[in-house]
Amino acid sequence: MRKQRGFTLIELLVVIAIIGLLSTLAVVALNNARQKSRDAKRVSDIKQIQTALELYYNDANAYPTALSFGTGSIAYSGTTYMSIIPDNPAPRNDGDCPNSNYGYSQTSTATYSISYCLGGTTGGLGAGTHIATPAGIDD
Repeated sequence: MRKQRGFTLIELLVVIAIIGLLSTLAVVALNNARQKSRDAKRVSDIKQIQTALELYYNDANAYPTALSFGTGSIAYSGTTYMSIIPDNPAPRNDGDCPNSNYGYSQTSTATYSISYCLGGTTGGLGAGTHIATPAGIDD
């Protein structure tokens, strides 16, 4: 009799199960990395908008009355401080932030507030809604 070489059905099923488990772990890790990336972009966007607003304030002695996120710009008297104001990256439903966009309001000529929401802890800021003002970003 000749002995045949090969894998048994049980061995193949065990290998397939291990590969399935590893791919599931990789997908979960990738989704967490994507959420952290969106949160880091949100914080970066807010800081860039704050910088443009401060430059605007230095020239105009007031903050803009409104901002159009995603399409508008921050400009004064022929000087453009930000050509396109960034919008909240999609998907916008990270953590406790159901489809939230950035919000801007000028509370007086000398102050403003920008609201935004983080899905997780990023750069020392906890998850949830935050407010950025001329004094900085709250925690």
